[in-house]
Amino acid sequence: MTDQSPARTGGRAARRAARAAPLADHLRPIRAGMNGGTYKPLTEEGMQRIHTAALDALEQIGLADAPPTGVAYLTAAGAIQGDDGRIRFPRALVEETIARANRSLTLHGRDPAHDLELSGNRVHYGTAGAAVHLVDAEGRNYRECGVQDLHDAARIADQLENIHFLQRPMVCRDIPDNLEMDLNSIYACCSGTKKHVGASFTDPAYVKHGLELLHMIAGGEDKWRARPFVSNSNCFVVPPMKFATESCQVMEACIEGGMPVLLLSAGMAGATAPSTVAGAIVQATAECLAGLVYVNAVKPGAPAIFGTWPFGLDLRSGAMTGGSGEQALLTAGCAQMHKFYDLPGGAAAGIADSKLPDMQAGWEQMCSNVMAGLSGLNMVYEAAGMHASLLGFCHESLILGDDLIGQALRCVRGIEVTDDTLALEEIRQVCIGGPGHYLGTEQTLSRMEADHVYPALGNRMSPKEWAEMGKPDLIEKAKARKEMILAERASARLDPATDAAIRARFNIHLSA
Repeated sequence: MTDQSPARTGGRAARRAARAAPLADHLRPIRAGMNGGTYKPLTEEGMQRIHTAALDALEQIGLADAPPTGVAYLTAAGAIQGDDGRIRFPRALVEETIARANRSLTLHGRDPAHDLELSGNRVHYGTAGAAVHLVDAEGRNYRECGVQDLHDAARIADQLENIHFLQRPMVCRDIPDNLEMDLNSIYACCSGTKKHVGASFTDPAYVKHGLELLHMIAGGEDKWRARPFVSNSNCFVVPPMKFATESCQVMEACIEGGMPVLLLSAGMAGATAPSTVAGAIVQATAECLAGLVYVNAVKPGAPAIFGTWPFGLDLRSGAMTGGSGEQALLTAGCAQMHKFYDLPGGAAAGIADSKLPDMQAGWEQMCSNVMAGLSGLNMVYEAAGMHASLLGFCHESLILGDDLIGQALRCVRGIEVTDDTLALEEIRQVCIGGPGHYLGTEQTLSRMEADHVYPALGNRMSPKEWAEMGKPDLIEKAKARKEMILAERASARLDPATDAAIRARFNIHLSA
């Protein structure tokens, strides 16, 4: 027995070392772009009826308040401006646009390893939002957020495997000038992560400055246009059924500048959208179809994400319910409509109404994230870090969300049924003359990393071991991980020459 101990110890140590090393991509149990689509809350008849209702809304009701440039683009494409000023969309125009629109697109990262392929049921999780507060999880307080907080969020997201992209989750409340805020938001995100970034502009005139900054980061306009690593999150409509005039002008400038556009329709069910789940999806679908016609009228084939983002509402109080079951259904139903049209799409999930990363936040974030993934949503926005119905963002919650999304992605992956996974021969060997258990069998050991997702911070200790380890607290562990990430220099930081040139051209508020 003594002679055998070193061999057992060495084998265990080798297995631990192997588990600690990064897995090859083809062996990882979860990854960006896994295929969902198994959850379908809408029937085929239901989707067809939503489509028909959306076409009726566009043809009979139309959208108001298009800017003069939008009126020119849309009427040239075949839309009709009525005497009431509303733009109406003939069925044939909408159906022709759907037929020729992009079926897939690539959202590039500054590092090609982070490119996201949007098509079919490929699922990607990331951040979004415009929170005005940072959540201090330890002190249980809210304070106004600033550019450093946004940069820190980008740096943290860059190190989290299950956060696949970073759309700006916070507003830089410490920069009162809107142009400087927009430019510093882009700089803070791009200097914090090499993953794809989503950004917005508050004024059409600011787009040219943003593009100039992005050309400098990319190393030239040609390099930017070849691999645009920032997309424009564009609220081109003010529900119900009105164009947002300035946002439409921003969208036109972004399209001309080679920037992918997220067509974002964010009605509130019961306030600015119908209170029923189906009705809210009809309106969001109609608005985004109008946006799709608009984009293709500006530039046929321009990359656009079908961003149906209807939100839930607590009709007792008028408060947003981003963490409700209704929200999860809204998002999953929208994802099905994206597949109905075979268009790259995105919607919101993972929002917590809870003010802190607590048990309520956990059930709210997991419910909609799992349903969004199972429904095959291409881009799951706001999937981590968002609290208080999008009013607060929490760095610790972003880190905990990485674990949560890992479990959601394992659900997305589903159950593979093959001769190997059916394990009949393994059952035979264990039960007939074998040890009577599967601990340590060749298949168990060989598949323990490829089949199973292990939480980085989640606690699976026994109560006895937990007590012996000092009763570790989940929030404290997330805080320690945050401090460890932020203690290191950002791997996505810009090279000194580029950074100096940017600082000479623009008023960058982050310290060098």
